Amino acid sequence: MDRRTFLRTSAIGGAAAASTTLAAPLYAQGNRTLTMVTSVPDGFAIFDDAANYAARAITEMTDGQLTINKMPAGSLVGAFEVFDAVSAGQADLYHSAEYYFLNQHPGFAFFTAVPFGMTGPEMMAWYYHQGGMELHHELSGLFNLKGFLCGNTAMQPGGWFNSEITSADDLQGLRFRMPGQGGQVLGRLGASVQNIPGGEIYQALASGQIDGAEWIGPFADERLGFQEVTQIYYTAGFHEPGSALALVFNLDVWESLTPGQQKIAEIACEATHANNFSMSLAENGAALARLQSEGVVAREFPDDVWDAFGRAAAEVSAESMSDPIYARIAESYFASMGSTAAWWDIGDGEYIRQRNRVNAG
Repeated sequence: MDRRTFLRTSAIGGAAAASTTLAAPLYAQGNRTLTMVTSVPDGFAIFDDAANYAARAITEMTDGQLTINKMPAGSLVGAFEVFDAVSAGQADLYHSAEYYFLNQHPGFAFFTAVPFGMTGPEMMAWYYHQGGMELHHELSGLFNLKGFLCGNTAMQPGGWFNSEITSADDLQGLRFRMPGQGGQVLGRLGASVQNIPGGEIYQALASGQIDGAEWIGPFADERLGFQEVTQIYYTAGFHEPGSALALVFNLDVWESLTPGQQKIAEIACEATHANNFSMSLAENGAALARLQSEGVVAREFPDDVWDAFGRAAAEVSAESMSDPIYARIAESYFASMGSTAAWWDIGDGEYIRQRNRVNAG
């Protein structure tokens, strides 16, 4: 029995599975409300903007045949529980960042961001024209899901720190919030990595629970008020050169939609991706200027720190290459990126440093 069949029968139950089978033709005949769970609270700049844009687009383009009822983090399930809730049919779809779910499969990292990986435009080229979407569907389908990219936060800065990072030694014991492969890289370099939901970062910083954190970028970070807690901001980051968000349907729900509704949802996700990326670019520069006018000091990591990031990132990715799906996604991703050699050649530290400094703008 494959995972999808198991989830249908065990997580939902025989009776529920039967009702799903019977209900699908009826759904196609009338209006329907779908419950979307998200990984951030209401009002979170960039991240929640993407969720709202997609929900409105699907609702309006279907003339209300599909109404998306957004449930922010904590209202139905926790920020990091959305994957399991939608996979098991407790909610119809989620909006989140796929790299929150590396425990389900390491390949999900590529559908948000990997260290020294793709910029936003490169991600769009790979995803829409070079097989990335098909690989996303294949991977998500293993978990009774149908995933689409749906938002892009652009380059994410290195983050907020209580003290300056003068060498790679300063990462030892650093309590830092960072998810995904970036967090795994910091962990390999001696940091104590915390995967804290977005809605809890400010309090963790203010209380001293953590020594630093990365979130999205100047516009979103300013909205959360991190500048009230610390004023050291590393603006060039190694971990997420172009971070995608995703809208992911329960596969049974997806298959119950009409072909027209499916196409509308797909197009809404593409539109959200482009709109969200351009919003990030439009807002971040002015937000950084405001932060600096309030005393925030922009810093850049020293060269030996960039070199350490590069070595550890290559090691982290290599650890998962024995998984055949991960390996196929990685091969496609880096071939599309056109810089696979530079990625694996950890001696080419100047290339990856300059690449990410350009991404930082």
